[in-house]
This record gives sequence, C-alpha cells and structure tokens, in this order.
Amino acid sequence: MSTEEPQDDSPEEEEEDLQYFVRIGGADLDGTKTVERSLSELDGIGTRTARLVAEKADVDRNATFGLLDEGDIDAVVDIAENLEDHVPSWMTNRQNDFYSGETTHLVGTDVSEKRRHDINRMKVIESYKGVRHKRGQKVRGQRTKSTGRSEGTIGVNVEEIREEMAEDEAAGDDE
Repeated sequence: MSTEEPQDDSPEEEEEDLQYFVRIGGADLDGTKTVERSLSELDGIGTRTARLVAEKADVDRNATFGLLDEGDIDAVVDIAENLEDHVPSWMTNRQNDFYSGETTHLVGTDVSEKRRHDINRMKVIESYKGVRHKRGQKVRGQRTKSTGRSEGTIGVNVEEIREEMAEDEAAGDDE
C-alpha cells in the first residue's frame, strides 16, 4: 500500500465532468460510449450516419460522448435532429412523406410512431399489405406454407387420442 496522494489529473476528476445521459430525439443516449456507438444505438441512425454526424459536427467519433464540451454535444444533437439539412435527400429515411410531401429524417421515438401511423393507414384503406397486417400474416412476400404458423400443435397427437379412447372405454364399461 502506498501512502502517495492521488495526482491532480486522476480519472476520478474526469468522471465528475462525464455526462452519463445525452438526450436526442426523445431518447437517452449512453454518455460513457464513443460518439459513433452512442448515436448508432438511436433509432433512425446507423453506423454510417453516426460517422457522418460526428464528421459534420467536427467531433472525434472515437471520443467519449459524455466527456465532450457542452458546445460539441449541442452541435451533435443539432445535426442529429436536423439531419435532412446536412445530408443528401437519398440518405434520409422519410422521403416524400404521404401527407406533407416533404423529405425528412426521423430520429428516436418518431420512427416507431410514424411506422405505426403508416400501418394503421394501410389497414384503414385495406390495401394488400394492410389486410396482411390485420390478419397477422407475413407482409413482404415470404413463404407461409411451412413457416409463420401461429396455431398450436400440427399433426396427430397420438397420446391425446389414446386418452380419449381410454375414457370412452371406461364410460362404456360403466353402462
């Protein structure tokens, strides 16, 4: 055991400045991970887009997200929330929206909310995909002959038949 006191630049002081959660698009990102990895865990942003966001914000993508300055974090948050202004239209995830006709990039909880609205719209107008969603069947043309079965046991259950026969014989002997 040493009797030395900790130095001024010990890891304990760095952790005091660490921001454990960074809020983007209604979701909390892990501040202990790198910028690229934290952003890629957000719905609507993959690894390629996360790399692009870090590049546009002039931030090292391998830096710990929670240790960045407030200005850098704000820059990353601003670019991630307004991504359609910083990337080409083909890179956005919501091109020519059905209602507004605009091209946007959804991030966070907005992705699942818009998807739910789109599926409900398909169900209401009873398109082919909407009918498949209503029935709980596969929507994108997958095979259904042998997979995707939601019913119970398929085939003959021999034990159940023997039990029924034994019950019938016991009932017939009682008479």
